[in-house]
Amino acid sequence: MTWHTEDIPDLTGKRAVITGVTGGLGLHTAIGLAQHGASLVVTARDAGRAQQAVDRIATEAPGAEVDVVSLDLADLADVSRAAKEVAQGYDRIDILVNNAGIMVPPKLTKTADGFELQMGTNHLGHFAWTAGLWPLLVASESRVVTVSSLAHSAVGSIDLDALTPAGSGRSYKRWQTYGESKLANLMFALELDRRAKAAGLGVVSVPAHPGYASTNLTKTGPTVHGLSLPGIGMHQITKIIGQPASHGAWPLLMAATDPSLTGGEYVGPAGFRGLRGRPRLVGMTRVARDEELADQLWAASESATGVRFDV
Repeated sequence: MTWHTEDIPDLTGKRAVITGVTGGLGLHTAIGLAQHGASLVVTARDAGRAQQAVDRIATEAPGAEVDVVSLDLADLADVSRAAKEVAQGYDRIDILVNNAGIMVPPKLTKTADGFELQMGTNHLGHFAWTAGLWPLLVASESRVVTVSSLAHSAVGSIDLDALTPAGSGRSYKRWQTYGESKLANLMFALELDRRAKAAGLGVVSVPAHPGYASTNLTKTGPTVHGLSLPGIGMHQITKIIGQPASHGAWPLLMAATDPSLTGGEYVGPAGFRGLRGRPRLVGMTRVARDEELADQLWAASESATGVRFDV
């Protein structure tokens, strides 16, 4: 049975928290949830771009309740501050969408805490963010959606040394590192679901990927050190052949709202090679299902962030 946005149930009275809404998947996920009645708490690093997103949401979903929280996932101190702000400012979170990310900076770049930028932002930032919100997520029996990527299938493991102060000893390969960060997203989502089920909690964790979608991700990462012809070229090609960001958001919306999903499923496009199309349950690599590696990743993430995430 094909899933459509019309299948999203009435979300009136529900609250969704979404990271990275200044464009692309996050913006369209926010719009889709708001159009079905959800109140939103959205995060962004840039206040000006955040206001533009709020204005767009107001146009697409008149009357929507939207609050903005400043969040820089590449700074663990800021992650802790923002998580406390949300946890203390709201009585519940029904849906958490871990969406924000960075993609393939052309040279090695570090977070404020000294980790490689992609692993530090995409995985460690969201790990600490979810941990900071965890008591509220448990009390709310939340649905947690973590955004992975087809790129997870391009790597065979995760270099856990990248999660240590010394960092990885290998040379920087931007696509390999991006793939490992998205594999970490997927493994974190699956391990979170396993641990929540084992603890008898009502939290449901469902990872999703957007296929090949045209978003600003192909621009912000490659041009993080300034404009470059390869970065501009990749972004323009993606705009031509990628599916619209609004379609890329469909798997996220299904993962966030489909009541038949009980946790641990993976949602992505149904079209050719998972690149585009309506969302459905999709497969993942064997390493993504490696529970021993997932446990090691969890422990390494706790050590890296200094956050005890006891589910």
